[in-house]
Amino acid sequence: MKAVVFEQFGQAPKIQSVPDPTPSEEGVVVKVEATGVCRSDWHGWMGHDRDIVLPHVPGHELAGTIAAVGRQVKRWRVGDRVTVPFVAGCGHCPQCSSGNHQVCEHQFQPGFTAWGSFAEYVALDFADTNLVEVPESLDFATAASLGCRFATSFRAIVDQGRVQAGDWVAVHGCGGVGLSAIMIANAIGANVVAIDLTEEKLAFARELGAVATVNASEAKSVVGAVRELTGEGVHVSIDALGHPTTSVNSIRNLRRRGRHVQVGLMLGDHARPPIPMDRVIAYELEILGSHGMQAYRYKAMLDMIETGKLAPQKLIGKRIGLDEAPEALMQMDRFDGVGISVVTRF
Repeated sequence: MKAVVFEQFGQAPKIQSVPDPTPSEEGVVVKVEATGVCRSDWHGWMGHDRDIVLPHVPGHELAGTIAAVGRQVKRWRVGDRVTVPFVAGCGHCPQCSSGNHQVCEHQFQPGFTAWGSFAEYVALDFADTNLVEVPESLDFATAASLGCRFATSFRAIVDQGRVQAGDWVAVHGCGGVGLSAIMIANAIGANVVAIDLTEEKLAFARELGAVATVNASEAKSVVGAVRELTGEGVHVSIDALGHPTTSVNSIRNLRRRGRHVQVGLMLGDHARPPIPMDRVIAYELEILGSHGMQAYRYKAMLDMIETGKLAPQKLIGKRIGLDEAPEALMQMDRFDGVGISVVTRF
């Protein structure tokens, strides 16, 4: 099969011919119909993820049809339309037993712990625990775009942030994660303040339901601007980018007893930002992480998509070919344009 392969961190990936995968006893092989290009893939290519063993095939936002099934798989058949969370639980450890597959002790992550979906086929472990059926009404590109950014944002807003109608919510960074969070929070009935460096992304944020925006490249103080817009500060704040500046701003723009949710990855030199712990204590703030979403929680998200309350297809930007994926991956740190790039031609 054809696949995007990098043999050294930070060096240009290339299209190569590699052996077709085979399913594990509890796994399947999926014919990839669409796969998103995500900043997390860029982090992996840069060597920020310790799970990656070289040479490597990236890609973790995917959807397709099952091409082969392992002997112990009970729920799935060849030809089924499926997607998968980017964090797949083993189904057996204490965390999985409690329903928290997203922090599984033995998790499988396509594109990180194993070869990913920048390829014609991808092997996925623990299929009965983690695969999600893709409805016929949902195209593969949209289904693929759910796997990391949208599903993670859904859990960050709904489960971790516990956002309610009427809440003020700040979203720092209007990339794929941030725009997803804005759409989801707006659908719940929250008042969203979007923060970014570019007017183009802020304009798109307003189209998706943000009631106010702050241009961080122009504002004297992002925290001051958010607090001025909201009075006391926000109930929930999301760092959707993953940078020391956005993380600290997100904490500081909270009102008393507010909740900060860290969604953007903090890796490499950014792994340990200077958290304002004095504010955390004095305001009794909650600091929460959000790491993917369990497969069984997809139904709530898919129901909102099917009823039209959520429209993740609006977040898809370019549809590209597999041969364009290496360049798209290497450019992920530049934040050019709006919308998610999805590989749909193999």
